[in-house]
Amino acid sequence: MSIDIAAKPVDPRQQHDRPPYPAQTQPTPGLESKMKPKPDYGQSSYQGSGKLRNRIALITGGDSGIGRAVAVAFAREGADIAIAYLNEHEDAEETKTVVEDSGRSFLAIAGDLGDDQHCQRVIQETVNRFGRIDILVNNAAFMGKTVETMDEFTPERVEKTFRTNIVSMFHMVRHALPHMQPGSVIINTTSIQAYQPEFMILDYAATKGAIVTFTKGLAQKLIHQGIRVNAVAPGPVWTPFIPQSFSAEATAKFGQDFPMNRPAQPVELSPAFVFLASEDGRYVLGETLGVTGAGGIP
Repeated sequence: MSIDIAAKPVDPRQQHDRPPYPAQTQPTPGLESKMKPKPDYGQSSYQGSGKLRNRIALITGGDSGIGRAVAVAFAREGADIAIAYLNEHEDAEETKTVVEDSGRSFLAIAGDLGDDQHCQRVIQETVNRFGRIDILVNNAAFMGKTVETMDEFTPERVEKTFRTNIVSMFHMVRHALPHMQPGSVIINTTSIQAYQPEFMILDYAATKGAIVTFTKGLAQKLIHQGIRVNAVAPGPVWTPFIPQSFSAEATAKFGQDFPMNRPAQPVELSPAFVFLASEDGRYVLGETLGVTGAGGIP
């Protein structure tokens, strides 16, 4: 019997670029196109198998990072894609190119999801284009610069973080539900910060804890309409958040102190979203699936 050498297991610590990375910072919002090295979002590696054939997926924060990886994976699993994003037009164009090259339709809607009226517009434009919403991924988030004192958590910053990260989820779900049928799915992106919060981004961590609670409570209600709700909790991931929020020195060594000795690449998160969105996850409800590379999810 012959053995396929390509099937040999690979040490997960060695599968992607490892720190140190080039020292770099970016203004808010960060751009994936400016990162060095570029994140791997699955453009040359993710191969679908039809698990989401002819579904309609709306992904907030779908221009870059985890959201882009999810958009590409869903498209290659057969879904048509709408994304909502703030104003990172260059990144959104790359997501559009890869989704359409995967043979699926694409819609991008720019604007601030902290505004309820914009959330309503995002839902309406998606429905106008595709007729319905089968999968809603609430992934968009804001993370400010790291801080050292409570005085740096200004009212403006804290309110922006909460509006973007958790209040927007209430708006998106409320407006989306009339266009979702039994069998539809909602997936929320939380974080290991919900369980292992760090003071330097405490406003962000607090919203991620709220998302876990939001997910569990919403799941109990919406299953009576045949709609499943779950969450994914990433650990450290190489996305525009890192050079946007951390110092150049911290960005250069980001992830090296975690057990994997590196951060995740966005492509390593997308299979969790595919699992929860597909029939493979049909009996999973109100759960938070950790993809942390470090444990920490109870």
